[in-house]
Amino acid sequence: MTEAMRISLRGRAGHVGVLCLAVMLSACGGSEDDTAPAAGIRISSAADIAQTSADDYNDNINGVITGATLKRWKDDWINERPAGITGKLVILQVSDGSSPANPPPDPNPTLYVKPNGTNVVTYLAPSAEWVQTRSNGVITTQSMVLDGPGVDALLKKYSIDPTKDMIVCAQGWGSPGNAMAQGRCWYTLRYWGVDAAHLALLNGGNNWLTTGPDMNAADFTDKPSTPPNNGTFSVRALTTDNTVLQATLQDMLAVVPSSDANELGDGVFIWDARNLGQYSAGEMLEIGEDTDPITSGTQACATTTCDPAANPNYSYMVSFQNAGSRQGHPWGALQLQFTRLLDATSGFSYRPKSVLQGYLDGDVDANGIGFMDASYQPVGAARAYQPGDTIYTYCETTMRAMITGIASGVILGKPTRFYDGAMVEWNSLSHLQDATGNFILPVDSTWRTDNRSYYQPAVNPLNVATRNINDAYARSADAIVREDRLYKLGGADSGAGGGGAALPANPCGG
Repeated sequence: MTEAMRISLRGRAGHVGVLCLAVMLSACGGSEDDTAPAAGIRISSAADIAQTSADDYNDNINGVITGATLKRWKDDWINERPAGITGKLVILQVSDGSSPANPPPDPNPTLYVKPNGTNVVTYLAPSAEWVQTRSNGVITTQSMVLDGPGVDALLKKYSIDPTKDMIVCAQGWGSPGNAMAQGRCWYTLRYWGVDAAHLALLNGGNNWLTTGPDMNAADFTDKPSTPPNNGTFSVRALTTDNTVLQATLQDMLAVVPSSDANELGDGVFIWDARNLGQYSAGEMLEIGEDTDPITSGTQACATTTCDPAANPNYSYMVSFQNAGSRQGHPWGALQLQFTRLLDATSGFSYRPKSVLQGYLDGDVDANGIGFMDASYQPVGAARAYQPGDTIYTYCETTMRAMITGIASGVILGKPTRFYDGAMVEWNSLSHLQDATGNFILPVDSTWRTDNRSYYQPAVNPLNVATRNINDAYARSADAIVREDRLYKLGGADSGAGGGGAALPANPCGG
């Protein structure tokens, strides 16, 4: 342990109470952004966390890297590792490299990037390891960021020291779902303070990487490294607080505009990563969307967009997920689904930086697809992202939004935050009935989002799942961020599933 780290750790105990008080006071009407950092802890802004990729991904040594870079590293790690990296090359694949149509035990020599058994290791770290069900104080939500004990358990399992090692989050088999989980790996580690210089995402799946000039079958093997489960590092030793990456429910309520308009110049860009059918609550579809079984698997739109109401058998509830009480979007959100950012012909790798920038500039692609507003038409050139905007991105569970957020925050260098609760949470917080016949939230709850959204309700409350509402009148909805900050500062351990750290007495009174 360095002397600077010892000083930092000694200082934390004395500052935990001060930081806790400041954070609790934010619930009385202040802002978490006003919280003064404890000694030795730097609280990042979204702009601090954003990183800009090279125009050619081959030139990156963190962020989105190519197979050529990974091959150069793994073949001669000691001599090729980036400056400042003194530890191992740790590759975390969220899946093996097998096709879902031909899974193991069928022999496949390209299942895993080949480790060397010493300073290059490849572990299978499946998507389920990167999410957790947690409570924000108002509602319990699935697929949230890992708590402190959860991420420390992964660091122990894979024996990672993020101040020394280079960590590469990889897809394994290239697929949209694995690209999402790869992003979730990056998000978790970055949220907990891992420096950008120690973190990368491998562009494209193994199945594609072996077909190009970058890597070949000899760079892969059929077995991963065995997790040693002997790591000793804790995220408490990382002196950067990146919790701003998570946009909380109350953060979203603070930035959603007062009408469903594409407001320019407000410093906020709300990005819906879902398809147009979900964004519009079934009012409009986009080319390539499939409304099966309504259309028996046929392509819905012959042109850019189409109105599904022409089909007499169509139900807008085709767009519903997770037995939600409603479907739609927060006011002011613009829609561009995540699939537009990936190249399915290249192992679901990210499209070139110039293409991604074109979308943010308001351009449309060859199919006429670009950012859509509530009129279900492209917003037009220069009417999408505005310089200085912070991007707030979401989908149903912020899995698809991992793609949009990586594109904006890791490739294009735009300040980006992830609404982790996403639509599974947002659409739940309604004065609408669930399957029990009860209203999910009372009419006077300040956490209602149905009055800040365009939506269509479920046809029948019997289709609506019962939600776990913790406190409809909670003073704040940022319990996860507060809990994680306390853990990082050496406060009480959070419980499994977001049970909560021990907070000081409420300074607001009452």
